[in-house]
Amino acid sequence: MTSSRTPDTPRTVAIIGGGAVGVATASFLLRDGHNVVLIEPGGIGEGASFGNAGVLAPSSVVPMSMPGTLMKVPFYLLDPLGPLSIRWSYLPKLAPWLMRFVRAGTQAGVRAQARALRPLLDDSYSAWLPLVRHAGNEALIRRDGFLAVYRSDADFASDALGYQLRRDNGIAFEVMRGATLWAFEPAISRDYTVGVLFPQAGNTINPNRLVRSVADAFLRDGGRVVAARASGFAHTGGVLSGIETDAGLIPASAAVVACGAHSRPLAERLGDDVPLDTERGYHVLIADPETRPLRPILDASAKFVSTPMETGLRMAGTVEFAGLDAPPDWRRAEHLMTLGRRLFPGLAPTYGEGRVSRWMGFRPSMPDSLPVIGRSSACADVVYAFGHGHVGLASAARTGMAVADLIARRPPAFDLAPFAPTRF
Repeated sequence: MTSSRTPDTPRTVAIIGGGAVGVATASFLLRDGHNVVLIEPGGIGEGASFGNAGVLAPSSVVPMSMPGTLMKVPFYLLDPLGPLSIRWSYLPKLAPWLMRFVRAGTQAGVRAQARALRPLLDDSYSAWLPLVRHAGNEALIRRDGFLAVYRSDADFASDALGYQLRRDNGIAFEVMRGATLWAFEPAISRDYTVGVLFPQAGNTINPNRLVRSVADAFLRDGGRVVAARASGFAHTGGVLSGIETDAGLIPASAAVVACGAHSRPLAERLGDDVPLDTERGYHVLIADPETRPLRPILDASAKFVSTPMETGLRMAGTVEFAGLDAPPDWRRAEHLMTLGRRLFPGLAPTYGEGRVSRWMGFRPSMPDSLPVIGRSSACADVVYAFGHGHVGLASAARTGMAVADLIARRPPAFDLAPFAPTRF
């Protein structure tokens, strides 16, 4: 795989984490001529990269916490099946994160966050394209647009600030109503009367296969994958010599922490107390559905996305704060089925065994909706690339490019200051 980018000195770089961000980063570093090893204890692309909605949407510049979030917190605690819920047992641990989350949702805050996310999400489809094309699986990504739908003009009006943030950041969209919307997406219920199309958005028909195919190309080109769990760093005087793992020390002169929801303990090993927490997301997948949309659709009120996948119709989304250890609340997956039938009345009222599968995974979430991209404070040879929340797949390729620039000590293509690990 050729590249016009030239590193100052090729290095041995260890990438900790085999999800979308880690694999994309490893691929761009390999392009730069480095010796790259990917450290992953489980399967490649088997974490959050496995079960997400597969959307590559520049429109996702709108932060999670918006003005008025504080008034909604009691509802998060009272409704276990709501679009965002918090388990009471997890509230004491979540409280510091939640306070930061609420404070991030000011008018000035969300405008700054959207500006920061704009270049990270810019044309996500095209950012992924060279990696997917080189892997020989270009058909895995498509650009059919992304549609948000509302049940009323009042519901649409309640998202006015989000659309203003998109306008301010150059995100194109088209509003459709009534018969125009139903002709554009025949599968949806006529109860949804307003739609907003983001024509530049892309999607993948299988996020897990997308990540694995890029990883296969990485291996084919000389990269290495080691099945191990990273636990710390060997460094002296700010100079890295290796990664401590349960399989022994893996030599490296540079490293990238990109293990998503499991990244915080590694950052703490280097003295960085980063307020990373975990959103638990769910999905259900209907094999051979009776009806399916032509492109990914966001039910903007219920906060879930339905995406046509090569394996069926996937309905994914919502947010649950309950940490890494609590068992899944499968009622949330069942509720996605209820919501899906409301959106797509052509779906069957019941399904026999084997038609529907369910999944729960962990999104790495920062309270200001911005990932952490930057050098560790104790060892400049270690770069962080985690905390992408809902935009991990969409922003993975541009994150990988930015990290490759940091490792090579080139100026990144966009300002990384808003993503600094020390911003808190």
